[in-house]
Amino acid sequence: MNDKPTLIVATNNAHKLLEIETLLGDYCSLRSLQDVGYTNDIPETGETLEENSLIKAETIFRKYKLNVLSDDSGLEVEILDGDPGVDTAIYAGEPRNDERNIDKLLKELDNQSVRNARFRTVLTLYFNNEVHQFEGIVEGIIASERRGSNGFGYDPIFIPENHKHTFAEMESSEKNKISHRSRALDKLMQFLKK
Repeated sequence: MNDKPTLIVATNNAHKLLEIETLLGDYCSLRSLQDVGYTNDIPETGETLEENSLIKAETIFRKYKLNVLSDDSGLEVEILDGDPGVDTAIYAGEPRNDERNIDKLLKELDNQSVRNARFRTVLTLYFNNEVHQFEGIVEGIIASERRGSNGFGYDPIFIPENHKHTFAEMESSEKNKISHRSRALDKLMQFLKK
């Protein structure tokens, strides 16, 4: 495909960037925040994933006036009324720490038999001065202990429905077929194909 649109991906998360590149690389020329020299943290002051995703996209678009793709993702646990949700990355407080976040969640779910959860991603595409949002969801359950060493975040304790392994026990190619981010990116790809 020639004349691929260029997108700045508004993340400093190398894992997330790689996942997006794997899925979108044929459709877009992607540049990271590092590629464009943006080193500041983007404040996530929204109360929803939709708001935070939009804040990130607007921040980068205003600065560079280029097409931007941003996302905000959250783990929503049914018995915790959707928490950690928008606070997924800082569930155990600042600074962000995946291990402490997992420890806190496992402690809160200790002795709970209902462990239903879902990962949800909201992508925001700032494209040709228009804003589009795409949602991806994967349902699953929270394991009682860490399993696997791949992935990042809560991957060692999230088992997607109809699977026996956590995201962290899967090869990235397997996870990318079913992840919340890939489901949102599928919708984005359909949009870009038009």
